[in-house]
Amino acid sequence: MEKLSGKQARFLRGLGHHLKPCVMLGKEGLTESLVASVEEALEIHELIKIKIQEGCLLDRKDVAETLSQRMGAQVAQVLGRTILLYRRGIDPKIKLP
Repeated sequence: MEKLSGKQARFLRGLGHHLKPCVMLGKEGLTESLVASVEEALEIHELIKIKIQEGCLLDRKDVAETLSQRMGAQVAQVLGRTILLYRRGIDPKIKLP
């Protein structure tokens, strides 16, 4: 999967700005059920926000990298304790520039 261009990443950040986090990463870390939740959310929405809660001791950039590799997704943004992930759907709803 090719890397997002700067223009595409900016476009996705704009779309993601108003999204509410649909997956919360807590002190349990990257469990199989969390990975399954991320997979399901990406299938439905293409662009999702993941919130890393205070109890999580994992590095946010490591979490973003791990999830993007496991999901075949791309990291549009890591800002504070929030990760914005994008994966093109089978029938894409989001048209990248």
